[in-house]
Amino acid sequence: MGATVTTANNDEKTWGGGHEIQPLGSSYGKMMMWFFIVSDALTFSGFLGAYGFSRFKFIETWPLADEVFTHFPFMHGVAAPMYYVALMTFILIFSSVTMVLAVDAGHQLKKTKVAIYMFLTIIGGLIFVGSQAWEWKNFIKGEYGAVETVGGSLLQFVDKDGKRVALADFAVKLPEQREALTRSHSTWFMEDAQSLPTYTVAEVQAGFKAHPELLIRTEKLTDKKKKTVLSREESETHLASAKYVVEGANLIRNEYGNKLFADFFFFITGFHGFHVFSGVIINIIIFFNVLLGTYEKRRSYEMVEKVGLYWHFVDLVWVFVFTVFYLV
Repeated sequence: MGATVTTANNDEKTWGGGHEIQPLGSSYGKMMMWFFIVSDALTFSGFLGAYGFSRFKFIETWPLADEVFTHFPFMHGVAAPMYYVALMTFILIFSSVTMVLAVDAGHQLKKTKVAIYMFLTIIGGLIFVGSQAWEWKNFIKGEYGAVETVGGSLLQFVDKDGKRVALADFAVKLPEQREALTRSHSTWFMEDAQSLPTYTVAEVQAGFKAHPELLIRTEKLTDKKKKTVLSREESETHLASAKYVVEGANLIRNEYGNKLFADFFFFITGFHGFHVFSGVIINIIIFFNVLLGTYEKRRSYEMVEKVGLYWHFVDLVWVFVFTVFYLV
């Protein structure tokens, strides 16, 4: 009786990346890029999902985006809520347009146009990454300052019209109470002096007492999506339990509201910024290959198309990050 032997290596059924069999009409490299994009999309989905659950769990103390992202370059002291973020988004989307034009020029084997549009894409990516760094700086530095109580509640200062008042506008300077580290008096561990706030709790309390027109608002939202403003008597009672002076935001404290907001902001926008920076580096490599005529010799600009897929994915992810952090 004859026997039929079937081997695992069947070239007719196993795709080795050759040109004879192309699933969905795509090359091996493009398929691998799509696999990476799908896996990365699931990662971002998990991060944004965790952000959504945390936000709605602490919805009463979540910061308001219009009060956090109000800065614009060369317009110090001018409230421009969301303007710069909108500009960043426009620049990134425009860079996606130039990438489309580079891919189209590659299909037509027009080396000069590919180089020009790749260069514009790189410039747009660098501007976006630089803008994110500038936004991080302002977020970390803060603008008004606040006080954290023993129970972890955040207290912000406003005038009678409900407008925010910075600590520098009313806090007083008391005699120096902080002990300097010297050779004759030292400890094994001491907090870096640069990380200390500008004012102490006592200086903020003394300044608040000297300005009877000031009030305190808590981080809790009202039904009208506004922070709760306390009466003068309630303000003095809450301020008596102050423990820390908070300036800006970090992974421990956040002058804008719930601490988780800063944690998610740093992690998710930082993770996306890393993707954009990586895309810029890859684009630069491809750009120089275009100038050297590497793809012109191959008569194929598929590498430009593959990096274009990655760049469009980065742009698409930013649309979701922009929506959940700044718009919702």
